Amino acid sequence: MSDLPRKAVTRTAKLAALPLGFAGRATWGLGKRIGGKSAEIVGRELQQRTAEQLFKVLGELKGGAMKFGQALSVFESALPEEIAGPYRTALTKLQEAAPPMPTRTVHSVLDERLGEDWRDLFLEFEDKPAAAASIGQVHRAVWTDGREVAVKVQYPGAGEALLSDLTQLSRFARLLGPLIPGMDIKPLIAELRDRVSEELDYGLEAQAQQTHAEEFADDPDVVVPRVVHQSEQVLVTEWMDGTPLSQVIADGTQEQRDRAGQLLARFLFSGPSRTGLLHADPHPGNFRLLPDEKGGYRLGVLDFGTVDRLPDGLPPTIGRSLRMTLEGEADAVYDMLCEEGFVKESVELEPQAVLDYLLPIIEPTAVDEYTFTRAWMRKQAARLADVRSPAYQLGRYLNLPPAYLLIHRVTTSTIGVLCQLGATVRMRDELEEWLPGFVEYEEYEEYEEYDEYEAAAGHEETEKDSAAAEV
Repeated sequence: MSDLPRKAVTRTAKLAALPLGFAGRATWGLGKRIGGKSAEIVGRELQQRTAEQLFKVLGELKGGAMKFGQALSVFESALPEEIAGPYRTALTKLQEAAPPMPTRTVHSVLDERLGEDWRDLFLEFEDKPAAAASIGQVHRAVWTDGREVAVKVQYPGAGEALLSDLTQLSRFARLLGPLIPGMDIKPLIAELRDRVSEELDYGLEAQAQQTHAEEFADDPDVVVPRVVHQSEQVLVTEWMDGTPLSQVIADGTQEQRDRAGQLLARFLFSGPSRTGLLHADPHPGNFRLLPDEKGGYRLGVLDFGTVDRLPDGLPPTIGRSLRMTLEGEADAVYDMLCEEGFVKESVELEPQAVLDYLLPIIEPTAVDEYTFTRAWMRKQAARLADVRSPAYQLGRYLNLPPAYLLIHRVTTSTIGVLCQLGATVRMRDELEEWLPGFVEYEEYEEYEEYDEYEAAAGHEETEKDSAAAEV
């Protein structure tokens, strides 16, 4: 393809074609049925064509359109199976690849950002991209010191394109909503838009990635490539091989699925307490499964362009409310949710009804190990989306405070990936180890504040933690 389409009128026209295309294919399908084809066959053909157009338009536009497609792809587990099939292949393509930027454009960016003698920095540089993402693409190269590296080059005009796409997509949110039943598309698009400036700043990404690389340097379970060089619109990091998680989802062994799921949960919950940062883009394209020296696997983590800064780690309220919900303490849970702003001030709910709403969602944490499945995800989505269900009615009175928005999206996205993997995970092990407040300590009652308990228990912040938090 040619250069990234940057003119607003061009991009808007392509995005506008999505809902119009859906309507056009529906008309085509009606004609086919009148012509004698069964509704089931026509329906499958219709979904396949819709999926193909969705990938083509979002992939070509990159920017916010592709970012939206990647966000949707981790939720495909919530789709009814008869709909999920045709969309699954098209959406998961967005997790690993997109049409590449022309070589001349790549060279132009490198000339401008690294200098006209940029080739002197590399012993080798592959013009063909190894991967493409929403705002940039990655080239494999060999740094001047002999290290294999990944060179991430930002698309020219990516910032303008991101904002334009997400603005346009928000206007089509109602039409795009049926792609993921039970999910409100508009807040997802708004939250993605809020993160644009951070994701475009490769300086912030380099800091976040290096913080993780240093913290996990000797970790037996997680690998994060170190940053080699960074400048505006260009980020060079150590190269990392391994099997993409999307490939494990497609045809991995059960051992690979379970291990990937366990390590994904471990990284999600341990990251904030270890680095003060939460990796906030958990789609399968950002993870690799790497063989270790003992015949097992480690999890490789990429792309730190979107992070949530949590210098004190995950809020203890999450762990406490989760623990008390599992213990059936309806009144205490309700009081805490009201205090934190999860229940709208203008309403009063029955505590037991709130508990009944929450328990099915946190089922995986109630047992020692749990097998995540697409069927379970679909069941939860249907329960929350059915206007006739008590869960739907109660959900209208609940609120998600701004401080928890990104944490919520990361958690639900990760659960979506676990369901795609079909992984059996010991979730409680990770929560007990890493989630503040999930384990109730007998001696805790001696202290008025949880922070006082943490300090007394020897968990006070170290100099290393402080440095990570400031980054």
